[in-house]
Amino acid sequence: MFHTRMELCFTLLSLLTALVSPLEITSSPKAPLEKASGQTVKLDCQFSLSSSDTGPLDIEWSLLASDNQINDQVVILYSGDRVYEDYYEPMKGRVHFNTPDPKSGDASINLTGLKSTDTGTYQCKVKKAPGISSKKMQLIVMVRPSKPKCSTEGTLEEGKNIVLRCSTTEGTKPMQYKWEKTSDSKLLPSTSVMDPVEGTVNVRNVSASASGSYRCVASNRVGSEECDLYLQVTPPRNIGGIIAGSIIAILLILLLLAIILYCFCRARKNKKYEKEICNEIREDVPPPKSRVSSTRSFSQMGSQRSSLGSMSPSNLHEYTLKSQYSMKSQYDKIPSTEEYERPPSQAPLPPPTAARMAGPNLSRMGAIPVMTPAQNRDGSIV
Repeated sequence: MFHTRMELCFTLLSLLTALVSPLEITSSPKAPLEKASGQTVKLDCQFSLSSSDTGPLDIEWSLLASDNQINDQVVILYSGDRVYEDYYEPMKGRVHFNTPDPKSGDASINLTGLKSTDTGTYQCKVKKAPGISSKKMQLIVMVRPSKPKCSTEGTLEEGKNIVLRCSTTEGTKPMQYKWEKTSDSKLLPSTSVMDPVEGTVNVRNVSASASGSYRCVASNRVGSEECDLYLQVTPPRNIGGIIAGSIIAILLILLLLAIILYCFCRARKNKKYEKEICNEIREDVPPPKSRVSSTRSFSQMGSQRSSLGSMSPSNLHEYTLKSQYSMKSQYDKIPSTEEYERPPSQAPLPPPTAARMAGPNLSRMGAIPVMTPAQNRDGSIV
């Protein structure tokens, strides 16, 4: 009997619980949201309350950490009838509730100015005691492709292999590249192979018909960008002429170097020869000879001047003539270079002096005899 009553009580309690619905988030789960950077996204979180939920309403949005060792980061919070938006510094000023009063059952938020760092899993948790419920959703912020750069690799000559390359510096993968020709037949060369993932077109044995304008379009799920390229294929170069010209140029350079080296060696040799000539002591040329000192002549003139005071006017004129003749004779007898080189035994005799006039001759001429002191060769009185 007792067991029957207990079973009846449990059954009535289950029916009462089923009639009263608890707090529940009514938003249906969605696939991961994909948005481009710079756009705005709405993270939906609708909820319903039951009459048994009598506690204060708390709404919390958080960005879940990908690593269990790191704590989850609260993004925005509603508690005590007040909104707290500046919980997460990287999203400061960019996250807001969708309605001014979340108690109406709308806990959705709007995130503006999306960045690639906003990518992650977000959780909406609604709590009104004793009810509590949560929901998770994934957001993927993709970066639009930046303007690609078109370039070529290889020699643009007929018969050569070239590569058309297209690359971007920014953009969320997977990225797709597409090449197309925008001139003439608008078809890629028949020998080309395109790689849409790497953005390259390999053209083998390129021909002149491959010349023209090309366009590359880089795209992902959130946008696309393009670049243009003009290709000009030239005829093959004359390899034989280039080789011959190179050989001639090399020979001319070698010849020029040889001429410069020869001139340098010759100038150096001439400079060395001039230096040796300047330093050479010539022994076959005798040193210059100085004239014989006329000390003797000057001494004789001095002695003669000392005796002029004792002569009369008539004798003075005759003496002057004799002195001039004597000095002229001495200067005329200056020895030559050959005489200096003779040995002492062959030296010439001194020139004869003028004969003194006899006393009687002087008397006839009216001269008055005067006694003159004797003098030696150096002019001193004996």
